Order: sequence, then C-alpha cells, then structure tokens
Amino acid sequence: MASATFQIWRGERGKGKFVDYTTEYEAGMVVLDVVHRIQAAQATDMAVRWNCKAGKCGSCSAEINGKPRLMCMTRLNQLDLTEPVTVEPMKTFPHVKDLVTDVSWNYEVKKKIKKFTPRKPDAPDGTWRVQQADVDRPQEFRKCIECFLCQDVCHVLRDHNLHHEFIGPRFLIHVAQLEMNPIDVGNRLPELKDEYNIGYCNITKCCTKVCPEEIKITDNGIIPLKERVVDEFYDPLGRLFKAFK
Repeated sequence: MASATFQIWRGERGKGKFVDYTTEYEAGMVVLDVVHRIQAAQATDMAVRWNCKAGKCGSCSAEINGKPRLMCMTRLNQLDLTEPVTVEPMKTFPHVKDLVTDVSWNYEVKKKIKKFTPRKPDAPDGTWRVQQADVDRPQEFRKCIECFLCQDVCHVLRDHNLHHEFIGPRFLIHVAQLEMNPIDVGNRLPELKDEYNIGYCNITKCCTKVCPEEIKITDNGIIPLKERVVDEFYDPLGRLFKAFK
C-alpha cells in the first residue's frame, strides 16, 4: 500500500495554516476518502462538509491544488502524489472552520430573484402548448447541484468581493432558466442590468471550466442574457421602434 502527503488547511474564521498529514491510500480512492481517513486516524476534530459522496449534493466543494473541485469526484490517480496535495476551503465565502465555509449568502441571493411566473394556460384542461426545443433549452441549467464552485472561481466575487452588487454565475443561469422558460412571463432584464450587474461578467468562462455537471454556463446562459439586456436597453433601433409603438 502506497502513501502520500496531504496539506490540509486547519483553522477558524480565516486564520490558520496548512498542516501536513501522511497517509496510506488505495487504488480507486478519491480525495474525500483520504480526508475521512485522516479525520478518523489523525485529526478527529477536523471540520469537513459532505453528504452524498456521489457528486450530486455539492456539499464537499473545496480547492485541491488551487483548483475548485468536488472532493468526492477528484480521484487520486488524477493528481501527482509524488508532491504534497493541498486541500483548502473555497476562498469566495466566509471561512468557518478547516474546510468548511459559510455559503448562506447564496441562498439569500436566490430569494431576491423574481420567481417563476406562468402565463395563462393555453387549453381548457389547464395545460400549456410549447415546442419541445423550447423546453429543452433551459433544461440544461436544472442540472446545477449548487456546489457553488462557479461562484468560488468567479473573479468578480473572488478577487473584487462584489457580493453586494453581483449575483454570480450560479444565479445568472438560474435567471436564464426562468427567462428561457416558454411558460414564464416574468421580466428580469431590468434587474439583470441594474441590480444583478450582469455587465460585470467578462465571459472568461472560468465558471464553465469548473462545473462538475459540465453546464455551458457562459455560452448557453450568460451570453444570451447579456444579448437580451443589450437588445432591451442599448439597441438604438429597438429603442426607436418602441418609441413609435
């Protein structure tokens, strides 16, 4: 059985340091397995958040060798174990203890977004008639497991700390899911422009790169929303047409 060294961030409320732990590992293990092994044998007071261990709950988000990833979906054979592997908490949210951060800000943001607003049913039986292609388009965004890795890597939040002005990629695709829903009649474009500040996103696609569900956050969600905002508020021909309606 081989062994490897893991440098795990230990501390509370933003203060702490990396602590080295050398442990044995076996084929097929993921980083979360190793963290649990260290927690059980060497650091019983280590705080780590996890739930399903199947890449579906989004609880075990962390930064592994500096990259935001799910610990349960990062296999050891993907890493260079001849060097120490660093495991640290997400940097975009307030640190609580060890590998745990406070992500409650995200849930407060979601509460502020205008809810699903369906139009009147098309048929007497209370149902709607829509094209399958229109249903399929926003379906991709429903795969989000709210791991908040896209929020963690977003430079507007991570580097500039503009949490009070920008809702981040996770909630931009939530808005896209609503705006592209063929049944929804809510208009969230004014909020996207003035409150959610979608213009802050410079479409580097860093959020797309870390998404464990491989959602095309930038291409299929954020860019179409940007185009809708431009058409609504900045297109001179569109404004002229509205003036004569």
